[in-house]
Amino acid sequence: MVKKYNIGVDIGGTNVKIALVDQKGAIVYSNSVPTRAEMGYEYTVKNIKETIYTSMKESDVTIDSIGGIGFGLPGQINSEAGVVRLLPNIPGWVNVPLGQIIEDEFKVKCKIDNDVRVATLGEFTYGAGQGCKNLVCITVGTGVGSGIIVNGQLVRGASMSAGEIGHMILQAHEGPICGCGNTGCLEAFASGPSIVQLAKEYLSGGKSAKFEELANGREITPFMVYEAAMQGDAVAKRIFAIVGEWLGIALTSVVNLLNPEKIIIGGGVSQAGNFLIDPIRKTINERAIKVSADAVEVVTAKLGERAGVIGASLLIDNK
Repeated sequence: MVKKYNIGVDIGGTNVKIALVDQKGAIVYSNSVPTRAEMGYEYTVKNIKETIYTSMKESDVTIDSIGGIGFGLPGQINSEAGVVRLLPNIPGWVNVPLGQIIEDEFKVKCKIDNDVRVATLGEFTYGAGQGCKNLVCITVGTGVGSGIIVNGQLVRGASMSAGEIGHMILQAHEGPICGCGNTGCLEAFASGPSIVQLAKEYLSGGKSAKFEELANGREITPFMVYEAAMQGDAVAKRIFAIVGEWLGIALTSVVNLLNPEKIIIGGGVSQAGNFLIDPIRKTINERAIKVSADAVEVVTAKLGERAGVIGASLLIDNK
C-alpha cells in the first residue's frame, strides 16, 4: 500500500503536538496533550501512543497508510540510534530509547532529532527556506538554538550536537552567566530572559517605561516589551536594538563561516519583527565580509508553530 502520511510529534515542556502530515507537507489532522513532565517520560510516551491511535481513528487512517513517525525534542539527541540523551528542561529524559519504543509499538519507522533542527527542516522544505541550498534557521525564545542546511543537507555534526549557536562565546571574560554554566554566551545576551533583564535594569534606575504600565504589577514578559515598542516606547525599541545587535554579531560569524543564502529567524521573540530583524541585518551588513553579507537574506520564519510537527514528519525520508 502507498504510504500517504507521516506522523510528526513535537515535544515541548508544556505540551506535545501531534499531527498527521501528507506527502505535500499539509497537516490533515492535529492534536495535543499535556507533557506532564513531572510524571516521568513513561507517562508522556504512554499519552503520545494513545493520542496517535486516537488521531488515526478520528481521521479514518490505518497504520498501513503511515510511512513513519518523527519526533522533535528540546535537547541532546542521538538521531542515528534513536536515543534521547538529555532534555535539560524536561526532567527524567536521560538515555531514553524513544525510537525503539515507538517502532516496537507501531511497527513503522521512527526517527528523532533536536527540535530546532526539525523546525529547520520544515522551513527549508515548505517554509521561508524553499529554494535554498544553504541556510541557517535560528530560534530565539527562552534559549537560542539553530539548525544548519549545507548543500541541501541537514548538518548534525560529529556527535549530533551541531547548531548550538546560543552557546557561541561573545565575551571572553566577566560576561553574564548562561544557563549552561558558562559565561558570555549569546543566549545570555539575546533571548527572552535577557530582554526581561534589560527591561528590569532600566526600571531599577528609577525611570519609567510603557512596558511597566502594561505589566501593571505583574512579571514583565518579552511580549510586553514588544507591545511597548509597537506603541512607540523608546526604551522598548532600544532593548530590541541591543538584542538584535548581539544576534547580528553572532550571525556575522555564521555568515563569514558558512556563507548561507538565508538566515531564518523563528521562535517566540521573532514576533518582534523588524524591531529585531533590522538591527540584525544592519550589524551583518556592517561587520560581515562584503561578498558574504551581500549574498544573505535575513527573514522571519513562515511556518510558525507548525514547523515542529511538519519538520518531524519530514525526518522519515531525510537522510
